[in-house]
Amino acid sequence: MNTPPPPSTTTAHTSPNTAAPAPDSRNSRNYRSAINYSRTTATATRVLRQLAHDPRTIALLLLIPCVMLFLLRYVFDGSPRTFNSIGASLLGIFPLITMFLVTSIATLRERTSGTLERLLTMPLGKADLIAGYALAFGTLAIIQSALATGLAVWFLDLDVTGSPWLLLVVAVLDALLGTALGLFVSAFAASEFQAVQFMPAVIFPQLLLCGLFTPRPDMHPVLEVISNALPMSYAVDGMNEVLKHTDMTSTFIRDVLIVAGCALLVLGLGAATLRRRTT
Repeated sequence: MNTPPPPSTTTAHTSPNTAAPAPDSRNSRNYRSAINYSRTTATATRVLRQLAHDPRTIALLLLIPCVMLFLLRYVFDGSPRTFNSIGASLLGIFPLITMFLVTSIATLRERTSGTLERLLTMPLGKADLIAGYALAFGTLAIIQSALATGLAVWFLDLDVTGSPWLLLVVAVLDALLGTALGLFVSAFAASEFQAVQFMPAVIFPQLLLCGLFTPRPDMHPVLEVISNALPMSYAVDGMNEVLKHTDMTSTFIRDVLIVAGCALLVLGLGAATLRRRTT
């Protein structure tokens, strides 16, 4: 006698081959795109901890701008007026260059070693990574700019008409701009040597056209137009405003806002280059 099949139950058994429902990708994207304070500070702490074990990098960041200003002061020992005319400009240029070099190389190491690849598989958004790197290197930029500004104003007798604190503001923004540029160009380099090769392409044209060697209105009209589109030009203009005026001028505020805006724009472009290369 054949036994009838058992009655069907209301509980459905999932087949092993049945895929689990996919998470809500929209919520996942929103979670990863929002900046989270704890994730950002954790990233910044990790970067600072790694840099603390690299004394040569710390020396490059903190001491080289001071050494260069010290040498520059005594190169023009017989002409203090020359040092006063270009010292403030270089006070903003040196931090930008050193932060660009260190940030591009440090970020490239994390790209090539797979660290960024592993981090992007975690619930850590691109904004968290970029903000964390900017916070870490920005902390070093503040220390670097404070040391260089203090050395130039109080020990090397840089004659500044305005407040030295305004010099510090511009120097910090220049260093943050260098950090942003370094984060951005690291996406296009395959080795540390290539990262350094970007310096002639990104930094040198700005250095030549920023007005350090000759006033920008005296340049060829085409070069003047190009100079007006480069952020280092406004960094030098901002330093010169502090050098010549006792109070904040509208030109100074414009220059500071342009440098800050360029830094934020380049940071956004840097975030766009952070993507997983494997699936």
